[in-house]
Amino acid sequence: MIVITDHGSDVRRLVEVDLASGRRTPLTPTLQWDVEEFDLSPDGRLLAYAVNEDGYSRIRILERSTGRELARPELPGGVLTGLDFSPDGRKLAISLSTATSAGDVWSWDVAGAKLTRWTSSELGPLDPRTLAEPRLIRFKSFDGLSVPAFVYRPAGVPANARTPVVIDIHGGPESQTRPRWNPIAQQMASELGATVILPNVRGSDGYGTRYLNLDNGPRREDSVRDIGALLDWIGRQPNMDSSKVAVYGQSYGGYMSLASMTHYSDRLVGGVERYGISDFITFLTNTEAYRRNNRRAEYGDEQDPAMRAVFQRINPLANVGKIRKPMLVMQGANDPRVPQSESDQVVERIRSNGVEVWYVLFSDEGHGFQKKHNNDLRREVETVFLRRLFAGR
Repeated sequence: MIVITDHGSDVRRLVEVDLASGRRTPLTPTLQWDVEEFDLSPDGRLLAYAVNEDGYSRIRILERSTGRELARPELPGGVLTGLDFSPDGRKLAISLSTATSAGDVWSWDVAGAKLTRWTSSELGPLDPRTLAEPRLIRFKSFDGLSVPAFVYRPAGVPANARTPVVIDIHGGPESQTRPRWNPIAQQMASELGATVILPNVRGSDGYGTRYLNLDNGPRREDSVRDIGALLDWIGRQPNMDSSKVAVYGQSYGGYMSLASMTHYSDRLVGGVERYGISDFITFLTNTEAYRRNNRRAEYGDEQDPAMRAVFQRINPLANVGKIRKPMLVMQGANDPRVPQSESDQVVERIRSNGVEVWYVLFSDEGHGFQKKHNNDLRREVETVFLRRLFAGR
């Protein structure tokens, strides 16, 4: 049996398990990146697998009897959505999402080493030439850690033109921003003329178990300090306006947006957060019971006096007086994960300090906005809010 596992490794590897003896044999022992998916040819002769290499999916093919690596397809930079051998094992079907295509299918002739594209994504009225192609960068954080990020520079903007910046921080927290189809980043780059930066701060998936655990428990704010280092990096870029930077995030990214605003309000023009955690103690008390212990394993146990003291020190709600720039908060009234109370309490406290807050509450949404008319509205509100921030109003 072949499995993907990080047993005995910092990254996820392909391992063959002998079911009779339990012996494990790594098939990809030298890989420095996670294996994300694999498929065996029907005759078991070939093994195809995809590696998450700094966010990009890279396909590799092995001949199992010899371990020899065969020619591999050179695909556009993107994220794998499907991998499957043909019944005769001679071809490999690959589906991929990229920054400029919602999803397309290719066929790889294994013996002939020939790649054939079968589909071209329908983008409706969008012109692919107006879409931003993200650039992978890395910046050093406060402790020397190398942190990756994808930078979407608006298409058609002169290389030396200074643009405003939106920092979009993913949720999870054990998630990963990757160069797949991202309509939100594309919209902000196009409509706002902003450079959109999507960092994978410490605690993100895809960079090994050690990196994944660097923000656990009392180290939570180290990931926020990564955003401070990113602000330093932005300040060194001649084509980015460091006086017009906004922070943006949803769910755990909403917490990161709030926390960034408490630490770096003087370096930001404002922030957007959707259903974010404003107080870890109230969050862990009020989130649905089925999730509570799972979340404690990541964030820390508020029942432990030492961890509770950490929460009381770092909670955005406890530091809300440091937020001095406008914020947009959005929330679903039926959210079982991050309940409405998390948004209610932080909006009330920010307003009590005389700081401008826009609050949009969707009565028919839960965690994440699923209904098209609600998503259309929230994107319109976000665009208006960010446009005002960048205009200095």
